[in-house]
Amino acid sequence: MARIGVDVGGTNTDLVLETDGGVFYHKVPTTLKNQSIGVVEGVRGICELAGIDTSAVETIVHGTTTATNITIEHNGSECGMLTTQGFRDILHIGRHKRPHNFSLHFDVPWQSQPLVKRRNRIAIAERILPPTGEIETPLDEDAVRQACALFRKRGIDSIVIGFMFAFLNDSHERRAREIVLEEIPHAYVTLSSEVANVLREYERFSTAAMNSYVGPKTAYYLRDLEARLRDSGVGAKLRIIQSNGGVSTVDACARRPVRILMSGPAGGVIGGASEGELVGTGNIITVDIGGTSADISTIPDHQIKIMNPRDTYVSGHPVLTPMIDLVTIGAGGGSVAFIDDAGGFNVGPRSAGSEPGPACYGRGGTEPTVTDAQIVLGRLDPDMALGGDLQLDADLARKAVEEKIAKPLGLTVRDAALGIIKIINSNMALAIRSNSVARGVDPREFSIMPFGGAGPLHGTALAEAVSAKDVIVPVAPGITAAVGLLKTDLQYEHTAPVIIELTKAGDAELTGINQAVAELKADIGAELDADDIPADARHIELVAECRYHGQGFELRAQMPEGEVTAENLSTIIDSFHDQHELDYGYAYRDAGVELITLRAIGSAAARKITIPEVPDTDGSSTDRALMFVRPTTFDDGSTLETPRYDRGKLYAGDVIQGPAILIQHNSTTLVPPGYVAETLKHGNTRVRLAGVE
Repeated sequence: MARIGVDVGGTNTDLVLETDGGVFYHKVPTTLKNQSIGVVEGVRGICELAGIDTSAVETIVHGTTTATNITIEHNGSECGMLTTQGFRDILHIGRHKRPHNFSLHFDVPWQSQPLVKRRNRIAIAERILPPTGEIETPLDEDAVRQACALFRKRGIDSIVIGFMFAFLNDSHERRAREIVLEEIPHAYVTLSSEVANVLREYERFSTAAMNSYVGPKTAYYLRDLEARLRDSGVGAKLRIIQSNGGVSTVDACARRPVRILMSGPAGGVIGGASEGELVGTGNIITVDIGGTSADISTIPDHQIKIMNPRDTYVSGHPVLTPMIDLVTIGAGGGSVAFIDDAGGFNVGPRSAGSEPGPACYGRGGTEPTVTDAQIVLGRLDPDMALGGDLQLDADLARKAVEEKIAKPLGLTVRDAALGIIKIINSNMALAIRSNSVARGVDPREFSIMPFGGAGPLHGTALAEAVSAKDVIVPVAPGITAAVGLLKTDLQYEHTAPVIIELTKAGDAELTGINQAVAELKADIGAELDADDIPADARHIELVAECRYHGQGFELRAQMPEGEVTAENLSTIIDSFHDQHELDYGYAYRDAGVELITLRAIGSAAARKITIPEVPDTDGSSTDRALMFVRPTTFDDGSTLETPRYDRGKLYAGDVIQGPAILIQHNSTTLVPPGYVAETLKHGNTRVRLAGVE
């Protein structure tokens, strides 16, 4: 049976299909008004390319930016909120933290772009007390009904329910939901205790508010896509990749879309990590450069990192959901170059997208982009884009760079184009350093892995900028994020608040921990049951989130096998100390350690896509792959006659001397003078300085 991975970007929709007959790649323009249209067209197209019927597709794994785009564009649902009396302004106050400590001119996103407007936050009389969750003030049900009447009058049907200490006792939130659904039957309702069942009211409320803000539109998109696929004769199971890299069902993601805010970039990181395994390189810095953005992640020793909860912000709002550790900036092939009001030369973050796209697309765009600059410099051949399927106009590219950049700055068109490339590379290099050097990671021990349609054109420049040891170009760079979707497992996560000082835990506390573990396992099991996962294919990992007494945030610690006892309790404590020392460089091994949250991660292994090996070189000349020679301008300003090679005709062990350009359907790889490109056994390419092994 066939499987398809579909990654929707801001410019293109990328697809990979695995069948018994091999692996096939495809790329179509993203339909921005309704992404599901482009996905369905892409599925049909790749099935036709592989010569199979759409009914033969068993599973489609999808990475989507729908929820992310809602937060970026600030066009989510008008939300109403029910919260505890006296705490109406938690979402406005936040943590009293200035976004920029020493600036008098800054934006406070949770105030300037609130997820729930103040007039729609209604305070309800109720109160639950810590530490036991005892009810002090019963829920005022009449007040909830009155709030619903106000919401109906204002046309609000996306409701957030966040009460104080609901993570200790969620009965008031659950009863409030029942009332809301009686009063507004079609309402989209989010409980804070369901999406973030953890300590910290501001972050918990913000996560719940984000879920309702992006929920209705995201749920509509996912269910519309499922229906369109079914109507097109595609009966495959549709699965969605989550921000943590695991895969979940449409229904689960429609109910909790806050889990898929980083769905799109997650597939790229997983794809990059798997490519690193193929070439035997554990230390990888992935740089996924598409049409709109660049997503950067550091992977040490094959280990994909999950962000610390204190860092999980989306569009300035804290979101307590596990996310792969990555940095996203507005830098891509469609990033627009412009002169600002002060005369400064800028590139991005605004993008031309796919409609109208770069000027060279000939779809009405007149602003110069990074893609236009690459064409002006001869690095992209207008007649070879997408293997010739996308015809680009070099004259329009040159005109845009000349009129918008070169003439205003008194530069030649060549220098203006070089400036565009240098600025975008500098922006990305700074982001790479923020995800590596700033966190104690030495890029000199890492390989840069550039992918996305635009990635391999920038790989060597980025490696030089951060002193990385070499560049690894994946087999299908433009489709790597989609390949990653077929490399991940089904995954669910549940949390339970268990606030115990471990260093003073007695029998009662140990019993409480074990009861919480049993309940978490039952919750995970129910979700895996609903997805028809057999018992022998399941794996449940337990994590203890701990901190020193009074510390601000938690770190993950290892749980012992089996029940927690007085004898193995030290496993959690020692693991926390070790993790603290790894993250911060020190540990207080005599200090008290608090358990705050238990997290259960349930997974089911999926079949992984197999990338075939390419033939070993037969000693023949690489001229077999030579296509033509054209002048190309490099970063040092030199313009050289540069051969183009068909990357698909290179064998394992073939070495191409720079300057050269390797062309394939989904991407183009630049090999500057002084570099060599060696084809590896699966068709990956290692680009390194000549004479350096």
